[in-house]
Amino acid sequence: MTDQRTWRSVRFVWAVLSVVLLETVLLGGAIAPALAFVQWQARWPINDGLRVLLLSLAVVPLYLLFAALLVVMSALATRVLGWRTPAGITARLADFEWPVLTWGRYLMTIHVVRVFAGPAFRSSPIWSWYLRLNGARVGRLVWVNSLSVMDHNLLEFGDNVVVGADVHLSGHSVERGLLKTAPVRLGAGTVIGVGSVVGVGVTTGPETQVGALSVVPKFSALEGHTSYGGVPVQRLH
Repeated sequence: MTDQRTWRSVRFVWAVLSVVLLETVLLGGAIAPALAFVQWQARWPINDGLRVLLLSLAVVPLYLLFAALLVVMSALATRVLGWRTPAGITARLADFEWPVLTWGRYLMTIHVVRVFAGPAFRSSPIWSWYLRLNGARVGRLVWVNSLSVMDHNLLEFGDNVVVGADVHLSGHSVERGLLKTAPVRLGAGTVIGVGSVVGVGVTTGPETQVGALSVVPKFSALEGHTSYGGVPVQRLH
């Protein structure tokens, strides 16, 4: 029992340290071009007023560059390291087994990107491209206007899917200390209304409409060409 507790502690500490190390490298690498520009601009032979003006005008482009680099570097890093949400598992969080820790590290990298880059790129082709690069299967003309979309490698969105603002959608649930995972599949043309919650294991047919502030229970299968709404959702027409 003592050995098991020791190894749990070792695994947990290593997982935390690996995340801290990775994010230190990713954030440092992403911001390096902006800092290099500021240092280079400081050597220009111009007066202080013009220098302040130029730096002010450079803030937005430098932030967008930082955010874009963070998106690319983070997605590539998780792919190389194999940090993904394991599909179809039921595991105790307290055991700190590697599948759980890998899931936690993957979600942490997603969280850092959504905090620093999400405000700039949400509901844009760049955000859909990030989801795809980070493991999701995303069709054409997909618009995701939410930063609460997690477990990207367990998501499958068909063409023309729209995920509204503040939608909570993920491939995991935590119940009584157990982590459970399953894919979420949205058929082509599905629209998830603002502020809705889509549970783990949900599938929708093509052209499914889910109204705003609705809750789709876990493992629900919604018919295509049908509208749903409510808490929990019920067929409207």
